[in-house]
Amino acid sequence: MTRYDDDTERTFPALPPARGRGFAQTWWGRAWLRALEDTALDGAQVKAGRRLARSGAVGAVSVRPGRVTAIVRDPGRAAHRADVLLPQLSDEQWDRLLDLVVERAGHVAALLDREMPPHLVEDAAVAGIELLPGLGDLEPECDCGTWDHCGHTAALCHQVARLLDEDPFVLLLLRGRGRHALLDALQSRTAVPEGPVDEPDGVDAAEAWAAGDILPPLPAPPPLPDAPGRPPSLDAEAAPAPGIDPEALAYLAARTAVEARRLLAGALHGAPGQAGTEPELTVGQDAVRLAAGAPGGAVAHRLADGSGRGPEGLATAVRAWRHGGTEALAVLDEEWQMEGSTLARACAALDAAWDEDDRPALRRAGNRWTVYGAGVQLRLGRDGRWWPYRLRGHWIPAGDAARDPATALATARPALEEEPSMSPDGPVAVRE
Repeated sequence: MTRYDDDTERTFPALPPARGRGFAQTWWGRAWLRALEDTALDGAQVKAGRRLARSGAVGAVSVRPGRVTAIVRDPGRAAHRADVLLPQLSDEQWDRLLDLVVERAGHVAALLDREMPPHLVEDAAVAGIELLPGLGDLEPECDCGTWDHCGHTAALCHQVARLLDEDPFVLLLLRGRGRHALLDALQSRTAVPEGPVDEPDGVDAAEAWAAGDILPPLPAPPPLPDAPGRPPSLDAEAAPAPGIDPEALAYLAARTAVEARRLLAGALHGAPGQAGTEPELTVGQDAVRLAAGAPGGAVAHRLADGSGRGPEGLATAVRAWRHGGTEALAVLDEEWQMEGSTLARACAALDAAWDEDDRPALRRAGNRWTVYGAGVQLRLGRDGRWWPYRLRGHWIPAGDAARDPATALATARPALEEEPSMSPDGPVAVRE
């Protein structure tokens, strides 16, 4: 194997105890723990390791190509060195993997954004390169003398899952390449080749830059108003023309002012290049957006009729909009069937969210999981986030989305204590 001395070892300080949360929040972190569970012959040792990691018994973690190491302390405070080994990729496999990465510009951007692109893992598997560990890949070594995974190596694996959540480059280092070496190799593959090239059409960049001194400077951007502007009054002695509703027109102008201020705030303070990239709303979505401004009287009835939802349905849609805009509306309206890796990742997220004794009983229908007898439901969005719902004659949004299903469910539970729950069979008690 080729050695890269600039970043062949990374040491992470001991992490705080992980009480009240799952160890892996990302799908690649859960895949790591799944490999541990599939490899270990004794499930009791995996649970013991989870308890040790949850209590903060794992010290600083050292990651090198093919090996991760830490000192793990027993409940009696005896210290043991635990190692977990993972096979490295060969140089030929790395060459093929780097070719796959440069084929899609989004792969590098996702890695730099601390995301593991699912398509990269799938394309690599098709090419015979397994990035994520599988059955038997996580080989344990511990000075406690256990030949299989013990509580110490299992605790180390749980801690590594937390590190993988924060930085997928940890996995790539384990497979043999550090962050700097990997990025240097990618840069060399995307460098502009030497030699004559065809002259492109257009204006020479140097000439265009030089001409900038001739033009007057751009004016400073306008300051953000303290509040949206107030549209002029439409009250007049003359009767409105046929088909013109002054109340609706005044409300539309007011909401346009609110939207204009929001867009200006995004242009002034948002990230460069993001202004104007939001998808155009459909008529139904825009009706919900307008209704979120709390119109009164005839305007509210017109929006309810025009959206096709009716007053009660529009109120529910507005509640969803306030929690998450178009994404929350899609979760409210769509029930979609899950299969394959999408279903597997969702089930793994639910399994990792609670300890076995605390896990609620759930019934699944499509992308929706209902808690038995509690009037609470979790809905999985297509972006992998979980949305809490509660039953009030019909299902209504109960809070913002969360990556962790346990967090989303906890959002819905306080609201259940404020008013009686209803189910299709009548009132039910809320189980704590």
